[in-house]
Amino acid sequence: MRDRAGPVCGAVLVLAALFHFANPASAQDPAQKPSPVAVRDGIALVETENLIRLPLVGRQLVRLTFPDAVADGTAAPVLNEQQVGDAQTLLRRLYAAGRAAGNLGDVYDNRDRDHSSFWPKAAFPQLTRVIYGGTLRAAALDYGAALTLIFDAPLIGNSSTALTGGPHWRSQPRYMLTGAQDGPVRLFQNYMAGQIHVYPEHRDHDPEHGDLLPANTPYYLISQGSSGSDRAHLEALAMILAAFRPDTKAMLRETGLIAPTVQMVYRRARRGVLSREGYHSGLAHPTVFDAKDIVLGRMVSLANAISPETVPPMVRLSVVEESVDAEENAADDTLDERLFDTPSAIARVWRSPAWRRSMIVSADSTRDPNGRKLTFTWAVLRGDPAHTRVEPLTPDGSRARITVEWQAPRPVPGHTDILSSRVDIGVFVHNGVFDSAPAFISLLLPRHEERTYDTAPNAVKRLVKKRQALGQGAYVDPLIFPGARETTR
Repeated sequence: MRDRAGPVCGAVLVLAALFHFANPASAQDPAQKPSPVAVRDGIALVETENLIRLPLVGRQLVRLTFPDAVADGTAAPVLNEQQVGDAQTLLRRLYAAGRAAGNLGDVYDNRDRDHSSFWPKAAFPQLTRVIYGGTLRAAALDYGAALTLIFDAPLIGNSSTALTGGPHWRSQPRYMLTGAQDGPVRLFQNYMAGQIHVYPEHRDHDPEHGDLLPANTPYYLISQGSSGSDRAHLEALAMILAAFRPDTKAMLRETGLIAPTVQMVYRRARRGVLSREGYHSGLAHPTVFDAKDIVLGRMVSLANAISPETVPPMVRLSVVEESVDAEENAADDTLDERLFDTPSAIARVWRSPAWRRSMIVSADSTRDPNGRKLTFTWAVLRGDPAHTRVEPLTPDGSRARITVEWQAPRPVPGHTDILSSRVDIGVFVHNGVFDSAPAFISLLLPRHEERTYDTAPNAVKRLVKKRQALGQGAYVDPLIFPGARETTR
């Protein structure tokens, strides 16, 4: 059986472009000559000697070679025969006609040591499973948040784990955004490399404490619930990857658009998202996703409808300018209000005593892979619309001014029992056929504070009273608001 590799070191090329390396080879330690992992019987056994250090990005790359089962006529079926339903029937029909790529060359990465295993062979016989060697397991490179290894193949994965003890307890997504070194940057690297992991929210998105995630991003999926809640979303991701046309999937890999396009399909085809207007709403882009809203048939159909000529781009954002109402309204402590800046997600924390703040954000660097003309839509996905405004500054909408005034917490869209103190702005680009996956600008307000501002007309409102308002069961993240009164789980 002949082996085939993916596109020429695809993840290295994507990361090279991302970090402006002059030569992709410069991303690799020249003293190393690690061998690719040869996939056998649907298993990719990864050992220490397979890891390629990428010193300029602080990651390690795993290259894979796959048996050329299509050419040899030995390909497994796209779905196990026990998988029944309209969506599964449609996928089988498309694959049999050569109009769907299937999962040959796709990878599943379990990162909780089978605590919540997807066991892809039971449903998706073509999907390759990663197995970690003993040395990697001893170093815990197989466990928890996926921030160290990058695989040179489209990848879905999960980790039904969380930091459950101590004052810094949190879900893996909240850990990656607040506690992990370079967490948001590494998540964007995963996004560019075609990796999507699913993590449970585990008490970070519940009536008890509300929505504790400090930002929204398109870099992963968060499942509503705890252990096992991730598996339905993995099934959806595997079917989306299988449903792409072969030529479309090849282009997505070459351009680093696998993960953005999967995210778009997953979000656009969910229950209740029936129009472009619906796709531009907070209901389509929650922080956390409920499995009951997965509609597999719509996801398969939408993924298969995307041709290479109609692939949507990835939104790239940058902050041009930021300001608060008055110079004396600077932040009242030494902590930075900038949580992170990445190309498809920007996050701020409101520490200033100012009543109003604004920022100008540009999406000018967004490029369509086919050179199509682009138009941009900016939408208030979460927050008080009376105190959150977006003003496009260019005819195509590629630049906008965002103005946010102090506001009280509000229920999460679709969840009246879960409160959020975060404002989310979604940015979408349309290439004339499809909308892109969203990019996000998030602003987290301190829910533990009650503020009173003066009401003088035609004047800058000033803070006249501030007090901590910690009711029974209230929680303040000590990594984001360390000056607030400590709280326990």
